[in-house]
Amino acid sequence: MSRTYGSHVAAAALVLTMGLAATACSSGKESADDDGPAAPVTGKISLTYLQKQGDQEYFVGEAEGAKEKAAELGVDLKVVNLGNDANKTVSEVQSAIAQKTNGIIIVVPDPAVGPQVVRTAKDAKVPLLTSDDQICATGPDPSACDKADLIPRIGFSGSQMGGEVGKRAAEEFKKAGWRAADTRVISAWKQDVTVCGDRVKAAKEAFDAAVPGVEKTDVATDNTPTGAQDKIAATITANPKVKHWVIWGCNDENVQGGVTAMKNAGVGADDVIGVGLGAYLACKDWSGGKPSGMKAALFINGRDVGALAVQTMYDKLKNGKEFPSESFAPTTMVDAGTWKSAGVTCN
Repeated sequence: MSRTYGSHVAAAALVLTMGLAATACSSGKESADDDGPAAPVTGKISLTYLQKQGDQEYFVGEAEGAKEKAAELGVDLKVVNLGNDANKTVSEVQSAIAQKTNGIIIVVPDPAVGPQVVRTAKDAKVPLLTSDDQICATGPDPSACDKADLIPRIGFSGSQMGGEVGKRAAEEFKKAGWRAADTRVISAWKQDVTVCGDRVKAAKEAFDAAVPGVEKTDVATDNTPTGAQDKIAATITANPKVKHWVIWGCNDENVQGGVTAMKNAGVGADDVIGVGLGAYLACKDWSGGKPSGMKAALFINGRDVGALAVQTMYDKLKNGKEFPSESFAPTTMVDAGTWKSAGVTCN
């Protein structure tokens, strides 16, 4: 669910440098376990939910789920859209603390700001919980982080989701009767996002276990439909002899971009197997009733994650219950015939 990266590297690096400089003045090792006061909060609880890409369908649902749960629990909740701005991430954390929030839930635009965010929250003794994407207390790359230094996260299991995508892609491949020699798999994702890497790795493993010998191409994208479309279009052009294509990625955006690129290149829907992850874009193809290269998608409900994140933070603040290292919401595989009954909202 992450997007633009290239234009934000410098900003994220600057913020990280500032954060590390500040950390150098402190003693002791930063740890994900240092997540705020142990004593329960008395009175009304105030929470801040900071989200990247807050106008994206998934995150809109996540915010709605968080608000509904907050209303149920009698919690004051402020939701902030960070867009893709690394600098805004840190300033909004500081602003939330200044406004006396009791807890912060965050989806960072870039994991490089993780150490600064963790340090800022820890110094203010404000509990910090992430949703969707991981951040590390001690470095910019969660994939290189000691597990003890990963901040507790609410979301989905990347490995589980990717495995489901790979299995369904293999089922569609077998149903289509394609030959491995005529087929190419495209894995598209933003390659600095840890959860994306987990998803596509698991998809490959599950697919290979069922359908060995199909050549694969990794495509680095910014996790947006247009970004994926441009990169995958170049891959199609470079491989004119491929007859059939399988596409998966970190999210619906990557697969939708790939399906569009195939259509623009004259590849028919019967020669494309796209398996999305999210279903919030896939359903738009299915709602039109026309043949599509988007054959299925794993439905991940942002509402469930938002609600679970607020409940988890509430339990910590009100009852002193420790955060789990990770907590996962359920997923469902859907297609053109099942997405409506599964409860997918398609706007």
